[in-house]
Amino acid sequence: MTLLSKSLRNTALAALIGAAGLSLPANAANYAIDPVHTSIGFKIGHLGFAFLTGRFDTFEGNYSFDADAPGQSQVSVKIDTASVNTNFTERDNHLRSNDFLAVGDFPEATFVSKSIEVTGEETGIITGDLTLRGVTREVAIEAAFVGAGEDPWGGHRSGFQGSTKIALADYGIDFDLGPSGREVELILNIEGIRQ
Repeated sequence: MTLLSKSLRNTALAALIGAAGLSLPANAANYAIDPVHTSIGFKIGHLGFAFLTGRFDTFEGNYSFDADAPGQSQVSVKIDTASVNTNFTERDNHLRSNDFLAVGDFPEATFVSKSIEVTGEETGIITGDLTLRGVTREVAIEAAFVGAGEDPWGGHRSGFQGSTKIALADYGIDFDLGPSGREVELILNIEGIRQ
């Protein structure tokens, strides 16, 4: 492995994992997720004919990385469930109802990582707890490094993309969307600014 590819791998790991308010190793670099350049989206089947896509517009999070101890790093994300947006107000209001997200009772969804498995020089699997509608389940996010470096404003950024699939029934959602609507894919494009 070349020094450059090793550096890229370490930066990729930094983009994949982060801090959740824990005490961190001395060499850890902290990143705040940039909401302007980040998207948390989803895709679900609609009656077996096509796919419906949407996103959450309001969220926050951070991550941290120590190249000498990547296994100690973590990521933490908090999502405002009422910010769901599928570009159709009536449908969005239905998604906020008790049939789906029940935002009145559960205004936040969270993800907190527990471990990371490096699967390649620029890929990994982040395992963590996703809490939605008050239910916490372990999920695995397949993630890949996108890039890192200095930005035009004197900062340093890193980014990754990732995805995972969850069964709606696991989170107490049993509204009948047909067989193709029983599972939703979460699609993540994350950019962080080093603090």
